[in-house]
Parts: sequence; structure tokens; C-alpha cells
Amino acid sequence: MKITLKKSLLAAIAALTVCSARADEGMWLLQLMKQQNSIDMMKKQGLKLEADDLYNPNGVSLKDAVGIFGGGCTGEIISPEGLILTNHHCGYGAIQQHSSVEHDYLTDGFWAMNRSEELPTPGLKFRFVHRIVDITDLVNSKIQSGEIDEVNAMGYAFLGKLAKEELGKSDLKGKPGIEVRALPFYAGNKYYLFYYKVYSDVRMVAAPPSSVGKFGGETDNWMWPRHTGDFSMFRIYADKNGEPAEYSADNVPLKTPKYLPISIKGLNEGDYAMIMGFPGSTERYLTQSEVKQRMTAVNQAMIDMRGVRLEVLRKYMDASDKTRIQYASKFAGSSNYWKNSIGMNKAIIDNDVLGTKAEIEKRYAAFAQGKPEYEGVVGKIDAIIERSTPTLRQLYYVNEALRGAIEFGSTYMIMDNIKQALQEKNDSLLQASKKQLEAAFADIHNKDYDHEVDRAVAKAILPALAKALNADELPTFYQTIDSDFKGDYDAYVDNLYDNSILSSRQNLDKFLKKPTVKAIEKDPATAYSRSKNEKMKALSKQYMELESGLELLHKAYIRGLGEMKQPVPSYPDANFTMRLTYGNVKSYNPRDAVHYNFYTTTDGILEKENPEDREFNVPARLKELIQKKDFGRYAMQDGTMPVCFLTTNDITGGNSGSPVINGEGELIGTAFDGNWESLSGDINFDNKLQRCIALDIRYVLFILDKLGGCGHLLKEMTIVE
Repeated sequence: MKITLKKSLLAAIAALTVCSARADEGMWLLQLMKQQNSIDMMKKQGLKLEADDLYNPNGVSLKDAVGIFGGGCTGEIISPEGLILTNHHCGYGAIQQHSSVEHDYLTDGFWAMNRSEELPTPGLKFRFVHRIVDITDLVNSKIQSGEIDEVNAMGYAFLGKLAKEELGKSDLKGKPGIEVRALPFYAGNKYYLFYYKVYSDVRMVAAPPSSVGKFGGETDNWMWPRHTGDFSMFRIYADKNGEPAEYSADNVPLKTPKYLPISIKGLNEGDYAMIMGFPGSTERYLTQSEVKQRMTAVNQAMIDMRGVRLEVLRKYMDASDKTRIQYASKFAGSSNYWKNSIGMNKAIIDNDVLGTKAEIEKRYAAFAQGKPEYEGVVGKIDAIIERSTPTLRQLYYVNEALRGAIEFGSTYMIMDNIKQALQEKNDSLLQASKKQLEAAFADIHNKDYDHEVDRAVAKAILPALAKALNADELPTFYQTIDSDFKGDYDAYVDNLYDNSILSSRQNLDKFLKKPTVKAIEKDPATAYSRSKNEKMKALSKQYMELESGLELLHKAYIRGLGEMKQPVPSYPDANFTMRLTYGNVKSYNPRDAVHYNFYTTTDGILEKENPEDREFNVPARLKELIQKKDFGRYAMQDGTMPVCFLTTNDITGGNSGSPVINGEGELIGTAFDGNWESLSGDINFDNKLQRCIALDIRYVLFILDKLGGCGHLLKEMTIVE
């Protein structure tokens, strides 16, 4: 289909790149700083650097000291030897990967005393942004020629193919460790291509005990005042030429072209602070109806289903160190967004986000009068949301329960292949499928899976899902529960977990020794998995049909907002690409007669201490250091030891581990959380309440030095006093 792009599209894109938002709001694209004049605003706030010091496409800049840590966090380079600082919760999976009952690094912490003790961590990668290219004109030319339509131009298939084509034409073709991604911005009104340089030999260097790195646990998550030492350290290794390479004993620490100097000069309220990182996802330009959908269909499903699973996991983890270590990372990841969803729904109401959206839509309607491409856009969005919400709600509940909570199941497609091979007497297909089934069993029964724990989760989650949805909205295996097990969920689950082919090594060996069609047709896990996946596919297809047209309506809506400049969409929603946000160190007043200072100290650690609560245990050595005030050069002028501080920076998930940098370009902390009162911030930024919670770099150095005994790491760093 050939589409002629209107001149207003280009005008709107121009508008999108010249507006400025409120000083502290905005996840700014580094490549547009000069066009948007945001550098001038930053200098008024206290920045002492120039634009090229932050982002220089033709030279080294601050962006070269920041990268993607793992699959969903940010990390920064703090020494010329490739030393990475990130959050403890970002390194948590790696720490757990190396932990066992005998070497419980989660509980005890880990400190490499020399390079030979740094632990290789298979699967962990660090990505630097190598190059950013504006490909808006290229994409629009393909739309205009009819090669692709506007909707599919925003899709992964087209953009993935385009990215590969562009890499093939570039000077980076064939270079080691290069990855490339093409992404839409401003709902498809602009497109950028990102080249990444990926290092895959990343080793664990230091991690405080969880009683430091996760102090406060689930209770303090998203809360202020905070006293969590949320940091861990890793190191990038490369080949002798400094190029990305898989792990080898011959690899050497990466000589990084840029690293962050560290300031222990101290902080004052109002000090400039900027954060560079990779915020994952925001939805700042949703309509009122879409915010309601987020609350009822998405957040509530996460609250209900994850709450059930977490209660079961908590019970088993408290009873066994082995289980605690196995499920530590899963529990942390699940509980994080469970609590976030609770807080977001509350903050949407408390902060009257729906009223704010209604006012925006009122102004938009006045602006859109007489403009055919904008008039009625919000009403059309609302109509799609109204008809698609019931399906989306079902989809999220089923996904959270049967994919997010229950891990056990069967690879029914492999079973189908075995069945076909038996019926057709195809020995080569049979042998290949048997090997696949062996691999599937190993994948399920991995070191971080406990069949009995998962059984208990299933016994809790299946009736919870039945309570949340109507009977006709449930997968067909619920009919089996009613007909064959007389509605007894426990009996159904026990049959599933005891008698399925993949339930145990014994069951699998028995089947592989003599596979039969009858055994496959009777296998409970195969029937369960087929029913679950058929339901998911049907709901996904139905939802895609019901939401058809929403992408172009959003594209028009955001383009219109850019033209009317109310609110100012001068920055696109977060999509896990590099952004910069700037603001100031600042306290806040969450409610009447309550004032929160902008920093916390180690005094609060002792105030919160509870030896009977694992979340608030304090290591004996740390307690001794605090009581003796043995803080060394890291203490404040009054002799107290800072732990965390607040800034007005605009962040979200993905920014975890991001460097907090002062006006001179020096590291003052690492971002790790947002505050409870502003958890609606992904949808609507609130200047009065929104705060970023950061770990003071002085506390990091204190823990490294006094608790970890890692003076050799401090010698690598450039510390400014």
C-alpha cells in the first residue's frame, strides 16, 4: 500500500525536537541535545561541561563510560581497567549463579582479592553504545515507495531486517562484538539505528552481603528513607587487542577509553545531578482510557497472580537455605514489579493522574478542531480500548498465572514429533526428538528449579486464576479438573506433577526406553501445556485484531501533541535506549506535615536493625564500624556516614545501576530506585513528588574498603576529595 506522508508530519517532527519540558522531567536523547538546546538548560541547573563532553559522535565522551549491564540494567566504568559499578539487584542473578550452600555469596558477600579470583560469569554481557544514526528519512522513503506500510514499519521484523542491511553497508561489518538495532521513537514519527559493541567476558569482582546490598528487602523496596547498599562490581575482559572475545584465560582487563572519576567532596541540597542510562519503558502519552486499562487489566493481574506465587515462595525459602538460593533471583524479580503495580495504582489515584489526562485531552480536542488528521483521534483510541480491555485482562491473568508463576509443563511440539515418528516409523525423527526431549527435561529440572516448590505454586495459582476469571474464559484443562477430578485442584496438580513424562528422571527414562502413542496421549503435562498455549495464542490473536489501528492513532496523537506543545513531548517514551536526565539533589514533602531530608545515614541502619527479620539484619562487622564511627575519609564533615540520597532526576526501570554525575562530570552515586509516592511516574511525571533514590558513592567506597578489604580496587579509581 502506497502512503503519501503529509507535510505536517515533517513539521511535527521539527516541533518534537525543539521544545523544552520542565527542567527535571525528560529522558533526553543524547544525539538531540544540541538541536533541543537542552545543554543550555543543564548549564543553568549547574552543569560545568560542554555538550561534546557528554556525547560526541566523533570522539570520546561520558557516554563511553556507560553501558547496558546484562539484559535490563545500566552499568558505568569507574577505572581504566574496565571495572564496572552497577546495582546489587542488577548483579543478583550473577551472584546467585555463583552461589551454593557451601559458597553462599548471597548471604556472605564476595570480594575478589586479586584478578585471579574474579569469577567468569557465562551469559553476562556488557554493551557500549558505539554509534547512533538517524534513519527517519530512510524509513519514510520506504513507506512512501510502498515497500512497507506505516504500521509494519514500526515492527521488529522490518526494523530487524533493515538493521542487518545497514550493518552490511557500514564500516563495522565483520567487526567483533558488533550488534545493531533499529527502533521507532515518538510512536513512529522518528527512527534511529543503534550500533553496540558487546563484551561477553564479564567477571564478578565484588558484592556485599545481601544484608547490605538488599538491606530492607521487600519492605523498603520503592520506599524512602532508604539504607540499602545496592551495589556490585564486575570487570570487562577482552582479547590482547582490546576487542570483544568469549572467555579465555588469556583475556585481559579492558583498557577503557573513558571512565568516571569519583567525587567524595560531598553533596548539598540543590546540587546539580545528571543520570545517563537505559530507561526501559514509559507510557507518558497514554489517554485517560489507556491509563484505566493499565490499572485494571495489567497491574491488577500482576498484583493478584504474583501475590499468590510470592506467598508460596516466601514460605519455602524461609524453610530452606537451598531453596532460598535457588529462588532468590526469581523472587526478587517477581516481587519488584508486584509491589510496583500496587504502588502505581495507588499513585495514579492519589496524584489524580486520570484528571491530568482528562485536562490534556480537553485541550487536545480544542486544538484538533478543524484538523482532520487529529480531530476525533482520542475518541477512536477510547473505542479501541473499551472493546479490547476484557481480552487484554484475560491475557494478562492467564500469562501471569500459567507462564509467570508455574514453571513445569511439557514441550508438546516435541511430543507431537515423537508421535508422528512412531506412527510413520520414522527412526531418524524419533531419535532426534528423543534428544530434544532429554534437553527439555534438563531445561525444566535445572539447578534453580524445585519440583515440589513448583507443585505448591500450581496448587495455589490454579484456583486463584479460576476465581479471577469467568469459567468460559479459562483454558480447557479446567474442564478436565471438573470432569476427571471433581473440581479437586490438588488432585489434578498431583497427577500432573507425579505422572507426567517429564515429572521425573524415572518417568522420562521409562518413556524413552519404550515410547508409545498411547503414553503421549495420556500424558497430563502434554495436555495441560497444549491447553495453556492454545488459550494464550487465541487471546493474543483476538487482542491484536481488537487493537488494530491503535498504532497509527498513537502516531497521530503524539504528532498532534508536538504541534500544540501541551504537554511538551520533546522527549520520546523510554525504550531501553541511552538517555540523559538532569535535575538536582532535593528533599520532598510527601504529605501534610511530613518532610523527608535528601539523604540518609548509617544511623538509620541501626535504627531499623531487627535480628529476627532477615530483611533488617546488620552484619556484626558493619555494626561495629558504625558504632565506632570508623568511616575513614568517606564521612561527612560532621562525622556521620551517608548512605543514600534523593534527586529530581527522571528515571524508570532499566536505569538501575545508572551513574549519578555532578556538574563536573564526576560520579557521586548510582541510581537504584524511585519513591513510593510517585510510582505513577511512568505514566505522568510529577515535579513535586518524583524522586530518584541513589546510593551515595561514599558508602560504596566505605563498604569496599572497611567491610570488604578491597583497597586494591580503590587504587584503580580516580578519587576526587
